[in-house]
Amino acid sequence: MKNILFVCTGNTCRSPMAEAILKSYQIEGISVKSAGVYAFPGDTASVNAKLVLEDNQISHDHSASPFSEKEVEWADYIFTMTEGHKQLIASRYPQAIERTFTLKEFVLGDSYDRDVSDPYGGSKQMYERTFIELKQLISGLVEKIND
Repeated sequence: MKNILFVCTGNTCRSPMAEAILKSYQIEGISVKSAGVYAFPGDTASVNAKLVLEDNQISHDHSASPFSEKEVEWADYIFTMTEGHKQLIASRYPQAIERTFTLKEFVLGDSYDRDVSDPYGGSKQMYERTFIELKQLISGLVEKIND
């Protein structure tokens, strides 16, 4: 079993969409969760995140979770949405740094901008662009994990 954790800021936009996308692959032996470095427990996914997932026939019942020691212990891989999230985790949980990557860094390597676009507070079109970006990255992630 591989435990994969996606992390963003509030756990209402990018990380829940990433979690839902990877779960939609229904890969045996992979467990997926998401959390936020500044999440409020129980917050739902943003309206536009829900709409974009629904438009893509991906169902996901989400309740925000704060990133904590519990997630660090659970996760085999921690994929952050930004370099800032990765650095914050490294400073708080140095024991997790060897399994913490920005999603872009892990999939695309070091030569790319490491941040996934943040649609927070934006239009549905912004969420759609972020969804497409995440879908492409997670497709690459699945290939790497399955190798």
